Amino acid sequence: MTQLSKITCVEDLRRVAKRRIPRMFYDYADSGAWTEGTYRSNEADFQKLKFRQRVAVNIEKRSLKCRMIGIDVAMPVAIAPTGLTGMMHADGEILGAKAAEKFGIPFTLSTMSICSIEDIAANTTRPFWFQLYVMRDKDYMERLINRAKAANCSALVVTLDLQVLGQRNKDIKNGLSTPPKPTLVNILNLLTKPHWCLGMAGTKRRTFGNIVGHAKNVSDTSSLAAWTNEQFDPTLNWNDIEWIKKLWGGKIILKGILDAEDARHAVDTGADALIVSNHGGRQLDGAPSSISALPHIAQAVGNDIEVWVDGGIRSGQDVLRAVALGAKGTLIGRSFLYALGAFGEAGVTRCLELIAKELDVTMAFCGRTALQDVDRSILLRPDLFD
Repeated sequence: MTQLSKITCVEDLRRVAKRRIPRMFYDYADSGAWTEGTYRSNEADFQKLKFRQRVAVNIEKRSLKCRMIGIDVAMPVAIAPTGLTGMMHADGEILGAKAAEKFGIPFTLSTMSICSIEDIAANTTRPFWFQLYVMRDKDYMERLINRAKAANCSALVVTLDLQVLGQRNKDIKNGLSTPPKPTLVNILNLLTKPHWCLGMAGTKRRTFGNIVGHAKNVSDTSSLAAWTNEQFDPTLNWNDIEWIKKLWGGKIILKGILDAEDARHAVDTGADALIVSNHGGRQLDGAPSSISALPHIAQAVGNDIEVWVDGGIRSGQDVLRAVALGAKGTLIGRSFLYALGAFGEAGVTRCLELIAKELDVTMAFCGRTALQDVDRSILLRPDLFD
């Protein structure tokens, strides 16, 4: 039996990833802001939702297939945009995109990726999604959007909750940098990660591919740090979304919605979907978990816009819980990063297989054969977060 075949859940992948990824990059993925209270509640609140087990129901023919913004998907899951993915594993974004394409789910590339938009386009055959941060440099943003259009990206995911950077204590203590600074502590840690080091030695992609060489006065990693600190735009408002939508001309997804009033604003922009998200607990510590905010938002917008959710999803059971509370889709970030850091592309494929299997079997135990028939009635306490 191979090591990968012994992996039976996302937690197994996390433990392997922790052994293989340098500490500063593992901590970047597996941490939150300040006390990490919101980060922890994202996962814990899913476990409060218990299922109604049903019996003597014909569950022979089951399907997980559905649609997200008009796209046929193998299950209601997309890979979320995650920064520094190419530091979890060499060429990580490319490997993740390839695994997602083969499995039949969408892949979202982050603005803060290591591999560039063009890298992903050159290594995949189906359109992917691109995530956009709103920057002060509107000329750079326009060029970035045009690059995504040229790469045939099929949707633009605009992140709304990073006008200022949340305090991430572990990143500060680790002195997070890309690539790692050659300090004694970092060198000693890297010596314990031979698999990661070998992979990085074999790739040329070690910095932010969408920014370095594209943004004004950013030619290397040292100039990138100063640029990034200045570029997140605190003046971001709904008028900016209108400008982006006109410039993009395609499907728009708004990420970072936690409030019903903001959800209605998202509807008014004409966006195709919104993502209930607290940035994985990495921004406002003390904000509600994503799953607890989902029912209010789903109720506020009705069928006016597709409602998705991310944050804390570690299993197919969590996906089913989200669908039961009104989500038409989900996104996985940390689960994806654990899988990638543990086993590369094969790890991501294994993660998706596990989530699909858990989703299928749990749906069967709840007496359902199609996601379209899943609603709040499969939960024992559907009003838990009302």
